[in-house]
Amino acid sequence: MARYQRHQHHQWRKVEKPCAAAEEDEESQTTTFLMEFANSGYYYKRTSPKLLYLLFISFLSCSFILAPHLFSSTTTFSLLYSTPVEDMDVNVPLCSSISNGTICCDRSNVRSDICVMKGDVRTHSASSTIFLYRSTEGSSFQNRVSDVVEENEEDETGELEHEKVKPYTRKWETSVMDTIDELQLIAKKDTLGMHHRCDVQHDVPAVFFSTGGYTGNVYHEFNDGIMPLFITSQRFNKKVVFVILDYHNWWVTKYGDIVSQLSDYPPIDFSGDTRTHCFPEVTVGLRIHDELTVDSSLMEGNVSIVDFRNLLDRAYWPRIKSLIEDEEREAQEKLSASLASKSSFEPESAVQEDQFKKPKLVIISRNGSRAITNENLMVRMAAQIGFEVNVLRPDRTTELAKIYRALNASDVMIGVHGAAMTHFMFMKPGSVFIQVVPLGTEWAAKEYYGEPARKLGLKYIGYQILTRESSLYAKYDKDDPVLRDPESVNKMGWEYTKKIYLDGQTVRLDLGRFRKRLVRAYGYIFHRLNYHPHLQSRRIMIFTMHANIVSRMHYCIHPNQVPKLWERYTGVSSWN
Repeated sequence: MARYQRHQHHQWRKVEKPCAAAEEDEESQTTTFLMEFANSGYYYKRTSPKLLYLLFISFLSCSFILAPHLFSSTTTFSLLYSTPVEDMDVNVPLCSSISNGTICCDRSNVRSDICVMKGDVRTHSASSTIFLYRSTEGSSFQNRVSDVVEENEEDETGELEHEKVKPYTRKWETSVMDTIDELQLIAKKDTLGMHHRCDVQHDVPAVFFSTGGYTGNVYHEFNDGIMPLFITSQRFNKKVVFVILDYHNWWVTKYGDIVSQLSDYPPIDFSGDTRTHCFPEVTVGLRIHDELTVDSSLMEGNVSIVDFRNLLDRAYWPRIKSLIEDEEREAQEKLSASLASKSSFEPESAVQEDQFKKPKLVIISRNGSRAITNENLMVRMAAQIGFEVNVLRPDRTTELAKIYRALNASDVMIGVHGAAMTHFMFMKPGSVFIQVVPLGTEWAAKEYYGEPARKLGLKYIGYQILTRESSLYAKYDKDDPVLRDPESVNKMGWEYTKKIYLDGQTVRLDLGRFRKRLVRAYGYIFHRLNYHPHLQSRRIMIFTMHANIVSRMHYCIHPNQVPKLWERYTGVSSWN
């Protein structure tokens, strides 16, 4: 479960000095000089000749700088600058384009640090270091020295730049960041060729990231890892190598289908593979936009969360296809065996399929904390409304492709707030997501799952339980802040939130109240699935039959109910 820490979500933004190697804009330098000078204690009349002289020199300098801009193309003007960041558009991430032989670090985001190294880049896993060698000859990947030089033998005077990065996307949360391995990024002179020989030379860039931290929780695996990896690696078009810190075999197995859609190359275990890997460019750290989403305004080509959803389709379809083929083969074998056991004189019964499609409902079931204690009654009620109900009980060992298959084919998903709600991303846009929100989880339920679901294009319904629907109602007095003011309890700290609201309550739904949400979802999906003009006459017939049955059962249909019944069976909202 994600920690409920509310922090300011900073976006990538333009700053004056994105890199250590970048030069300040000369016009802004002049403006800053004038402001500082005017506010200083040296602005006296007796110094006015010097001031006028300095102002004249500054004006003259600006004239020479601005003249090319005024009388020639923008391209000519840009040649006056040697900044590593070539495109400073506000929507372009810092360090997205840098000069050769440069280390550029963007530490402006509250969630993660990103550093980019370009040129002759070499790994040294034993010291958790990535070296960038700046050659005076301007050539990359020189191997003049045959022997590998140990780290303690490196010429320390040749160190030009030194950065430190922990490549994990929860920078503000010091407790978890203390568990993440730190990388040393060092730029050195290459005049003597005293550097590590390339054991493996790559001709594509690399992205370094960690699968430590909260990895093991499906929300964090997607929010802190998979989606930032998608965001960061998109521009490479699969021509990129992933180098993983805090490497876990189970993570690679679990997310291998997705990773293979982002890279054409197998991932590298940074600590486990002690060979020297050489790259033309390296990105250390992952970019992250917001909770479980992709901000298209910050992506090249306006790539969005829908594109990520389409990637999941491509990733899981081969496995789903295999599962379908296995099931069809088993069904065919059972059918053959059944036909063989029947008498040849036994007539076959005709089975007529209902032309109406039932909306498919998937319930993500929980055990223990935040479980729905009357779930069986909810399942029965949903079936009576008209849903085809499927109850999923996923755990850490459940194959993601199987969960994806169930939710991708569903129309409605119901679940209680928790990490498993991350699976809403497996649903198709236009589907309905009903999240049961226990006491004390309102903010997190909305921020972590409700809003991201809307951004994906789902119809989101948040069912905020009443105090009487929580097991806490029987544990605390009705005037206790736990029931009356959960927000005040949450402000006491994460440990209170976790103990009381996440681990300490179950839910017993008010089925009459919850039914309204289910009927609302049913009507929306039923109309979407079944509104076809050529079936309209059949629906009118069924509507008439339904009315006759009701009348024979001596029930009275109130006039106000007729339009609702008409809409249910015909899909037409008006009654004329």
